[in-house]
Amino acid sequence: MLDVSASTHGSRVRSHTRSCSNKPDARLSSAAQVCLAAFVLLCLSDWWILAALYAGWLYLDRDTPSCGGRRSNWVRSWRVWTYFRDYFPITLMKTADLDPRYNYLFGFHPHGVLVAGGFGNFCTEASGFSRMFPGLTPYLLMLPFWFRVPFFREYIMGGGLVSCEKASASYLLSRPGGGQAAVIAVGGAPESLDARPGALTLQLLQRKGFVKLNELFDQMQNPAGSALRRVQDRLQRMMGVALPLFHARGVFQYSFGLLPYRKPIHTVVGRPIPVAQNPCPSKDDIDALHTLYMEALMQVFEENKKNYGIPEDKHLTFI
Repeated sequence: MLDVSASTHGSRVRSHTRSCSNKPDARLSSAAQVCLAAFVLLCLSDWWILAALYAGWLYLDRDTPSCGGRRSNWVRSWRVWTYFRDYFPITLMKTADLDPRYNYLFGFHPHGVLVAGGFGNFCTEASGFSRMFPGLTPYLLMLPFWFRVPFFREYIMGGGLVSCEKASASYLLSRPGGGQAAVIAVGGAPESLDARPGALTLQLLQRKGFVKLNELFDQMQNPAGSALRRVQDRLQRMMGVALPLFHARGVFQYSFGLLPYRKPIHTVVGRPIPVAQNPCPSKDDIDALHTLYMEALMQVFEENKKNYGIPEDKHLTFI
């Protein structure tokens, strides 16, 4: 599996970022359920006063996910992330040095059923992001919903996950001195519904908000217009979270289960696209930068696909 990431940089990028990761990796999703269950049990126990105090903390700390979060180098360096990296395995490759005097907006493709490559490369130090891009601090943008789960929010912020609200991206990209890298899964929740082995389709043609290939799971057939796809699209519009019906391998057998297949994930970071500050970009300005971004993304893919076993006649498709 080849993930590609194109980046823009500038003194400030005005952007609206509702295209972001709609779900965490499988390990994190399970952790969210455990954290929520623990909070409910705490509320029902004799220690309910602790739950009440924590609820007050949630209210007072509600803006932190939109203001850079609360990352922890200790959490990002946990030994378990090396096992997570080696399971697939996950690798990170750069095609150019990135000047830490600038802030960067990374577009991450594809979203996939789970953003395993994005999490492993940008939310942990298992693949050596800090050594590869010294002076840059990565933040993976995620739906605000996950930052409302008690205890779990502290855990994911420790890895560098932040809210994908407009205020959150603007906060990172406007930091003086540079060195911030906001990572967005541009295709968002809808793209995950098209994720299946061999797919090279990216939701990008109408994804212009960030400017102003999934093989880890099989998914039930849900072509556009089918009854299942209509239900999934409706639920995604209502809840903001896509619900792909996926399966892969089990713990002790390989024919069926919910564990992802052990297939290599390669994330390639492309050359940056310089962006001049423009407080009031016109539609033509946005369209021009959007076209430039798609061309750069296609170039990154074409230049690197042969290194990862993708046939020459296979190309990205933008929808």
